[in-house]
Amino acid sequence: MSDLLSKCTVCGALLDEEDMFCANCGTEAPRQTATQTAARTATHNFQCTGCGASMSYDASAGSLRCPFCGSTQLEERKDAKILAPKAVVPFAIGRDRAEASMRHWLGQGFWRPGDLARTASVVGMQAVYVPYWVFAADTHTYWTADTSQTPAGARGDWFPMTGEHHDRHAGLLVGASGALTPAETAAICPFDLALAVPPGQVDLDNVTVEQFSVNRKYARPLARMGIEQLVAQTCDDQYVPGRCRNMKVNTRIENLTSEPVLLPVWIMAYRYQERVFRFLVNGQTGRATGQAPISLRKVFAAIGIAVAIVAIILLFAVAARGATLSQMDSTKTVDSPLTAVISPAASRVERQRAFPYTSRSSADRDDAGRRWALRLRSVRPARAGILRQWSVVRRLA
Repeated sequence: MSDLLSKCTVCGALLDEEDMFCANCGTEAPRQTATQTAARTATHNFQCTGCGASMSYDASAGSLRCPFCGSTQLEERKDAKILAPKAVVPFAIGRDRAEASMRHWLGQGFWRPGDLARTASVVGMQAVYVPYWVFAADTHTYWTADTSQTPAGARGDWFPMTGEHHDRHAGLLVGASGALTPAETAAICPFDLALAVPPGQVDLDNVTVEQFSVNRKYARPLARMGIEQLVAQTCDDQYVPGRCRNMKVNTRIENLTSEPVLLPVWIMAYRYQERVFRFLVNGQTGRATGQAPISLRKVFAAIGIAVAIVAIILLFAVAARGATLSQMDSTKTVDSPLTAVISPAASRVERQRAFPYTSRSSADRDDAGRRWALRLRSVRPARAGILRQWSVVRRLA
């Protein structure tokens, strides 16, 4: 199913059949006949009032419960035509292996409780076909980057590079679920799409199938972002030697196509210490992801260890500072002039050198004062004579 429905008559940007104006230049989109999209009639339709997921249930199910949030508040809907998938990937792992994958995943991670994998009890487990969009496109990229491998004679540590790259990307998955987050739908990827079969080979009327909640036009920007990330990683791996920084890509995407598919997912809920968490397992490969509690004991222990390390560092710093000050004080005591008067046998000359002002007698201080007074008296007449001579010179001038 091609997404190249039409092009803008002004700028040539691609237009969806739902677009009334061009998203690039704002020109009114030309009228066109709607394309016939493959559809199928879904029976036993329900919508969860808790998470809003729309799905068709197994007709033989005894009790109805939302596999995404566990709510039993489901509203029955009339039979309606929904988007038919182009392909379906069947389940390859059973219930026991899915639960084993869940417990193996719960046993990993430092911050999780140590008894989580052993004491977690499964309270709900259901096989669900989750909708995805599969995108493919041709890319033409201009890229620039800096490499750490500089040529001989270069002064800097980084050397700029640039180039072009042409590639074909296929099998890019974008989740179309209305109940699962984009992070959850991306975490359980990848799927082997080569094992997909036509929808007629899978009994979709007797299994839980979530309906497409994300339209193609809203999934396309996510696909473009994913393609640009793949292109940047490819250019880094193929063209930039050594370490890379400032990788910039300018990618032109052409022939962008997409197809709706249904992929198998085990959706489970487990209970740990009166709390319920959601868990997902890839129904083909067993890849797992989900929610997990954090051990408060480990968090507090890590905080205590960090505080103890900081306290030890501060104690060492204070001790080193005290040792330095003690050494400085001892050095000052040895070199201090007070040593001249510690001994009773110190001479008067030594005391005078140690205390040049306080060790003098009152008579010596009086003699020094008289000498300074005589100097001032001799300076004042000379200064007065100079001033009189200067005034005479100014009058004569």
